[in-house]
Amino acid sequence: MKRTPFFATLVLLFSLVTGFAHAEPAAININTADVATLSELTGVGQSKAEAIVAYREANGPFSAPQDLANVKGIGARTVEKNAARLTVE
Repeated sequence: MKRTPFFATLVLLFSLVTGFAHAEPAAININTADVATLSELTGVGQSKAEAIVAYREANGPFSAPQDLANVKGIGARTVEKNAARLTVE
């Protein structure tokens, strides 16, 4: 039976603990995402996700991710925290 070298095991454990092996979260299209998907955004819970969907239904699609700040309860800081994940395409 072949053994895994100690160093390789140590590197694997270190990468798992530090999140090095962790994949980036998927992009979220704020024009098509449902409430459950929008709730995955940092600082967005069920009620804010529902507000995003309601705003989108009342006002049409968002032109840019920054337009999300027009939704009551969603501030520029929330948009900033999620900027890398937000898309309108």
